[in-house]
Amino acid sequence: MAGQITCRRVYEETSPDDGKRVLVDRVWPRGLSKEAAHLDEWLRDVAPSTELRRWYAHEPSRFAEFRRRYLAELRDPGHREAAGHLRELAGHDDVTLLTATRDVDQSQAAVLAEWLAGGGS
Repeated sequence: MAGQITCRRVYEETSPDDGKRVLVDRVWPRGLSKEAAHLDEWLRDVAPSTELRRWYAHEPSRFAEFRRRYLAELRDPGHREAAGHLRELAGHDDVTLLTATRDVDQSQAAVLAEWLAGGGS
């Protein structure tokens, strides 16, 4: 049975409903200690490539193209192992995908949640 997948900012308070807390950013969030993050895992290898992240720059007009490119990256060998591990976690537990991004709905966490809900293909 697959768990529930949610997305939140890593700076928000933890919740008993979080399940496994997984940071999906490539870069550690500014001003946050590892203890304060209360993470179960940091899967930086599932995050978008540095090149894609810089190109996107969280410009809302680029989100659709970012989503397309990021989904393609998830099939690349560099992302495949981390993506498979995340898929396995989500298949067994509730998972909260965490990001430092201000607009969670237009972030890699949202793309990952949709990808996982769709079977990760």
